[in-house]
Amino acid sequence: MKITGTTSYIRAEYEGKIVRFDGEMLVNGFFAYPDTIRWEPPFDSTIVNNEDRNKIIKAIIQETENKDFKIFFE
Repeated sequence: MKITGTTSYIRAEYEGKIVRFDGEMLVNGFFAYPDTIRWEPPFDSTIVNNEDRNKIIKAIIQETENKDFKIFFE
């Protein structure tokens, strides 16, 4: 999984698609707001449904679990 971003959002590749979610940069990671997760174009710029959102959050937490830079969710 490739995760990139800025101080105000993170982009992550999930199953060949790109999702984006807003949040805030922390000293040791990123605090993400789960309700802001949405697909990036050209896929669909709508909010991700609850089932996919939970899968994406779980995958991102698992990906950053043993790293110095972690992604936290509200």
